[in-house]
Amino acid sequence: MASYRLTFGAAFLAAIVNAVFGFIVAWSLVRYDFPGRRLVDAVIDLPFALPTAVSGIALATVFSPNGWLGQKLALANVQVAYTWVGVVVALILIGLPFVVRSVQPALVEVQRDLEDAAETLGASPWQVFRRIVLPAAMPALLTGFTLAFARGIGEYGSVVFISGNLPYQTEITPLLIVIKLEQYDYQGAAALGFIMLVMSFVMLFAINLVQAWGRRRQVAAGR
Repeated sequence: MASYRLTFGAAFLAAIVNAVFGFIVAWSLVRYDFPGRRLVDAVIDLPFALPTAVSGIALATVFSPNGWLGQKLALANVQVAYTWVGVVVALILIGLPFVVRSVQPALVEVQRDLEDAAETLGASPWQVFRRIVLPAAMPALLTGFTLAFARGIGEYGSVVFISGNLPYQTEITPLLIVIKLEQYDYQGAAALGFIMLVMSFVMLFAINLVQAWGRRRQVAAGR
């Protein structure tokens, strides 16, 4: 139960953070032209190409008590490595591209003439965002959130190094399954894996529902 709480809780929290900052990144890439924009756009896909173990080792090195960033955080009595915070940080890193790549096409398709018309009629920037931009991008944002959450639930390589794997504290469910297999506890591993399998089907079902809802909104808007 401790591993479930950490796995699902950290994945959910990381997905929320990715939904917020992923939308901001996607908005910046679509709406603004700034030096290095193409480089930033390319770096977003780095977690897709980089082996997760490499990401985990890099994060553990940077955030360890002797690491470059870990030393500075230690001065403020903040520890990331070998805590649940490190698990969330790792899941944010590997989940951010899912949100950005899901939201980018939706922001590109937002009708700018509707925004201009709303501003002409006296709408504030916040009203334009809330009434026009956000409803158009919401299905894509929910899809990105769900994909990031699903990826975080099953992530192993990038988490196992930075978490410290402390029993009942920073031990994720995928690691616990591996431990059960090494101990020849196949029934225990199968029980843990069954719950993860059920959650995978639930997440796939949720993604399909969100995508179907988005398609219906697009058809309704086209009419």
